[in-house]
Amino acid sequence: MPKRKLFLRRIRIINETKNLNNSKEVMLVIEKKLFVSIFAFLFCVFSFASDPLAQVHSTEEILLSYVEDSRNNLASEKQKLTTSDSDIRIVTDEADAVLFILQKLKAGTPVNKDDWKRLFSTEGYSRLKARESGRKRSFEDVGFREFVQSSELLAKADALAETLTSWKQADMKAALTRALAYLPTGTAIRCKVYPVIKPWTNSFVYELKTNPAIFLYLNPEMNAAQLENTVAHELHHIGYAAACLPTYETEEFKNKPTKVRTVLEWVASFGEGFAMLAAAGGPDIHPHAVSPASDRERWDKDMANFNTDLRKVEDFFLDILDGRLKEEEEIRKVASSFFGIQGPWYTVGWKMAVTVEKTFGLAKLIGCLCDPLGFLVAYNDAAVRKNDLTGESLALWSSQLFRRLELP
Repeated sequence: MPKRKLFLRRIRIINETKNLNNSKEVMLVIEKKLFVSIFAFLFCVFSFASDPLAQVHSTEEILLSYVEDSRNNLASEKQKLTTSDSDIRIVTDEADAVLFILQKLKAGTPVNKDDWKRLFSTEGYSRLKARESGRKRSFEDVGFREFVQSSELLAKADALAETLTSWKQADMKAALTRALAYLPTGTAIRCKVYPVIKPWTNSFVYELKTNPAIFLYLNPEMNAAQLENTVAHELHHIGYAAACLPTYETEEFKNKPTKVRTVLEWVASFGEGFAMLAAAGGPDIHPHAVSPASDRERWDKDMANFNTDLRKVEDFFLDILDGRLKEEEEIRKVASSFFGIQGPWYTVGWKMAVTVEKTFGLAKLIGCLCDPLGFLVAYNDAAVRKNDLTGESLALWSSQLFRRLELP
């Protein structure tokens, strides 16, 4: 490569560091690393005096490493500024009402109509009922009343009361910080968190577009670390919706062929993998580090099927693009099978996200969050590099899929 081109390429990289340094919000971070930039630049200059071709790669690695590190620090510092813009409120009215009835039952005191009216009129119960009814699941006041009066629930009354008291005092800031670290700069998370006593043990998000909420199954067996992990996971979903849903409402996206839109919308389900990564706290932390051993063993077993599961998901995408899956119900049925307890939307999505972050950095990964096609491309690029460096054989998304998705 001619010396002039090498020089211009290096100057471009140095200019990128200057652009980063102009951010007042991270001046302290940048000033601490300024000497690195100066050293890298001098190293670059001196390399021209000896053998520019021999030194170019190592010099550029130093400079590019600094640029990438500065970008990540910039993202990190700006995320701290958005924490105060977020608003998370814990609403415990449903659990409080259930526990009030349980205490009456335990004391042998009659439960009157007002007690039940109080429960059924709580915000938590009303939204829970609306959610289940909207998913065409049976949810009637009579059935819930039987659940509350069951001997099984009564036996857990004291443990549930102790757990709710603990959760009311939980600091959601740590979970919020984890979620924001894997979201675009400026994302603010605003939602209500409902710890609820219910027949089903799942936790979930609800009404992401209009009135975001997280419903947490009140679980006496969940320790503080597990609670933080669960809340961080669900908060990431809330933040993902706030940051990325507008992408799917643009004219550019709406003008894509219907089949392509459908596939890209389902690619967004890999957000489960992003959420696993965010909740864990980084790519070097096992996503089930604080989970029961059985959960970790299940995850590791499923991760061994990564290549096979990626192919299954790609076949699903191609079945949509080729018209073998047409009806919304049949498409949803197949897609839902990839959720499972923590199926390919989780495992494949997590592996892809980790591979991209470890290869290109956190800023690159966050840049792919709202770009489903870009995420597939970034993963392929990262996996090719990793396969070359380590001898692994990570599966890649096929050129056939990219052609069908009309990638230029």
